[in-house]
Amino acid sequence: MADPGMSVTPYWELTFDADGDVDGPERDRLTAQVTDRGVRDLVVFAHGWNNDRSGATALYRRFFAPVPELAPRARLGYVGVIWPSMRFSDEPIPDFPRSVAAEEAGAAPRPALDKDTRRALLETFPDRTTVVDRLARMLDERPGGEAGLTEFGRLVRLLLDEGRRGAADTDEEGEPAVFTLDPAGVCEELAGALAALDPAGTTAGFGLPDPWDGAKELLRQATYYTMKRRAGAVGEHGLGPLVGRLAEAAPGVRVHLVGHSFGGRLVAFALRGLPEGVRAVKSVTLLQGAFSHYAFASRLPHDPDRAGALKGRERRIDGPLVCCHSHFDSALGTFYPLASRLAGDDRSCAGNEIAAVLGPRWGAMGHDGVQAVPGTARTDLAAALAGPLPASGCVSVDVAAVVRRGGAPSGAHSDIVHPELARVVLAAGRIA
Repeated sequence: MADPGMSVTPYWELTFDADGDVDGPERDRLTAQVTDRGVRDLVVFAHGWNNDRSGATALYRRFFAPVPELAPRARLGYVGVIWPSMRFSDEPIPDFPRSVAAEEAGAAPRPALDKDTRRALLETFPDRTTVVDRLARMLDERPGGEAGLTEFGRLVRLLLDEGRRGAADTDEEGEPAVFTLDPAGVCEELAGALAALDPAGTTAGFGLPDPWDGAKELLRQATYYTMKRRAGAVGEHGLGPLVGRLAEAAPGVRVHLVGHSFGGRLVAFALRGLPEGVRAVKSVTLLQGAFSHYAFASRLPHDPDRAGALKGRERRIDGPLVCCHSHFDSALGTFYPLASRLAGDDRSCAGNEIAAVLGPRWGAMGHDGVQAVPGTARTDLAAALAGPLPASGCVSVDVAAVVRRGGAPSGAHSDIVHPELARVVLAAGRIA
């Protein structure tokens, strides 16, 4: 059911499971009511990593709040997509209250994984309770030597195997090398990147970075990789077909897809699952999209015989694909490329320097926008809001003017609740 405290109306929620199956009564309620409520433009928002429905709904409540005043004459409806993702509770979200567990963790001794994070891991990997408990103990105990890190890496691999079971293969990049290389070296590399981003926040103080800080980051990356695959499956097998069904039930409704982080991947892969001939999607807006910036490329610059997983899918939109990006996003500017392909030869880099060392091959949409798609327009936030935006094709908008706040390790990745970004969504959809 929709949250009665939602800031906008009419508002519906659509709940998907990990395979992309949607809650039937919620789906039927939307398709039956959207026309009766006089909706012409339907904004469908998919969250990124969240641990529960309340967190996702809070994001939608705050992001949608300024829209009625920004477009007072529009006949708008709103959908919040709920899908099973997770985040580590120690990741700060600007202006959002910290979880109770994270607050309690301030007392010593502080566990490496607070109770909210442990619970989220168990929900994400339900058949790996023993593995999750063992990983948590090892992060607390930090056994010395490479043997401990090697065992930690083996256990993380077991989680990956669990997360991959039954998942549709929607990932064009294969398994990131971070999970196949020597765990001790990988943990040292990740610890170095963490220390460079937040020198005061590591346990090593003024000494060398502690590889066990990197071990926690390795576990975090394993959950991200699982969520990344899941987001693609939910988009292609769940949201895409549902939009087709909605177009049949309410042919006059214009659909605008919006996604944050892995939710950006979800709405992008919905284009791959959209039935042929359906032209209901009038815009797609990616907010700090956590997937390859080559996803829409017909030829990969480093491998011209291969294409991105969403080659040409922007043409399924009867309007523009708008990609908002910010170099203040550490999750995508540092750890996304590191986890995809560790440099192995420069552990002093962070942020944009990481991207420079690794080169563009491993970049993410939310860090530098759409790449290798001819004709992509590039602009900044002020120009985008002065408008108009292109009526079709890919548009990369540098939103670093507002997406700039947040602490380590994710930086500004979740700093998306701004009226300026709501205005971008409206501009992309040509919503008056």
